[in-house]
Amino acid sequence: MQAWRVHENGEPSEVMRLEETERPTPGDGQVLLRVRAANINFPDALLCRGQYQVRPPLPFTPGVEICGETADGRRVIANPALPYGGFAEYAVADAAALLAAPEALDDAEAAALHIGYQTGWFGLHRRAHLEAGETLLVHAAAGGVGSAAVQLGKAAGA
Repeated sequence: MQAWRVHENGEPSEVMRLEETERPTPGDGQVLLRVRAANINFPDALLCRGQYQVRPPLPFTPGVEICGETADGRRVIANPALPYGGFAEYAVADAAALLAAPEALDDAEAAALHIGYQTGWFGLHRRAHLEAGETLLVHAAAGGVGSAAVQLGKAAGA
């Protein structure tokens, strides 16, 4: 299979290389997923730089958020278990953490749903207690959590 792999820490454009590698083997409680789409997320850049809260052993495949397919054909949202991230044809994820991908979303939309929208929703509703009619100011809304926060705020009537 093909996978984008990181052999040394640095800027993603400099340290990621497309390689042929073996399919990962799931451990206990894990499943092998065929990657349908992977979201490019800020934690992936931090992983490549060696600056994320988790530091997988080198070499590793980044890709912390995917839409994948199980062996029995279920379409799921998953956060792959590193070092076998989602920037590959196959990834490994914890079976208990798989979520059904919403039918209304295509693969790319489903891959981008979990981290950014969950983070935005939690911040707006659980922390800020955003209410309809309030003004919401979001800095850096060009993608990721910022874009999700704008969409979630509009949906909440802000």
